[in-house]
Amino acid sequence: MVDTDDDWIVSRTGIRERHIAAEGEVTSDLALAAVRDALAASQMDADEIDLIVLATATPDQTFPSTATAVQAGLGITHGAAFDVQAVCSGFVYAISVADNFIKAGQSKCAAVIGAETFSRILDWEDRNTCVLFGDGAGAVILKAEENEGSSDDPGILSTHLHSDGRHQKLLYVDGGPSSTQTTGFLRMEGREVFRHAVTNLSAVVNEALDANGLAAEDLDWLVPHQANKRILDGTARKLGLSPDKVVVTVDKHANTSAASVPLALTEGVRDGRIKRGDLVLMEAMGGGFTWGSCIVRM
Repeated sequence: MVDTDDDWIVSRTGIRERHIAAEGEVTSDLALAAVRDALAASQMDADEIDLIVLATATPDQTFPSTATAVQAGLGITHGAAFDVQAVCSGFVYAISVADNFIKAGQSKCAAVIGAETFSRILDWEDRNTCVLFGDGAGAVILKAEENEGSSDDPGILSTHLHSDGRHQKLLYVDGGPSSTQTTGFLRMEGREVFRHAVTNLSAVVNEALDANGLAAEDLDWLVPHQANKRILDGTARKLGLSPDKVVVTVDKHANTSAASVPLALTEGVRDGRIKRGDLVLMEAMGGGFTWGSCIVRM
């Protein structure tokens, strides 16, 4: 469909494979499967969930929220469910929202999901974008627990969110209900996004470390947004972090936007790399621009 080949894609992005949602399969289907996996891993029942925060830029419909479809699929009729839209930073934003709900005492158990069907908004004749994105979903369960308030406590230590709307036209979708009455296609200025990504991501990682009196060498794992292997390598170099401490799944999933961080986290946990007690830092940057980080003691 476009002038490219496997060698070109792998050498410039690190992507070797990706997954595409089946015909008739929507974002909420992927999200529901992910949260069911998270509940099984947590040995919990869906009824314990009183908050669902779903990060997505590709909702099933303009409204209602995709989170409410997941809520219905789980058979939950209590609590609240809503979507968060921060594109590739969405999961980190959603984690922050749920964390603050729990800290405020408004939730005791939250499901946080990142789910996307980006294949539905790709222009398959645009080589700049069509080789980069895939579909997927990942989820975590957060529960309220009282701790001592130190960096040794299990759970979320801090979250840090940013945005700068001046750069919208570097990464955007050229449609929408209000502007064109169409879904539109994803458009990106790749070189400019790369430049901003390495700078912003390394800064927000250092912000999280500084907020908790930690240094890069204290991290057991960096779980970054899986956009491009070159961005992952550049961020690690700027932080002085060993590549061995970076969870990389872009080769298997491509860029799944809000789903990429929870998918990478899931893979790191399932293959035994990420263990109980490890210090894990998640970070992402997406259209808007939005970017953020979350530091967690597993």
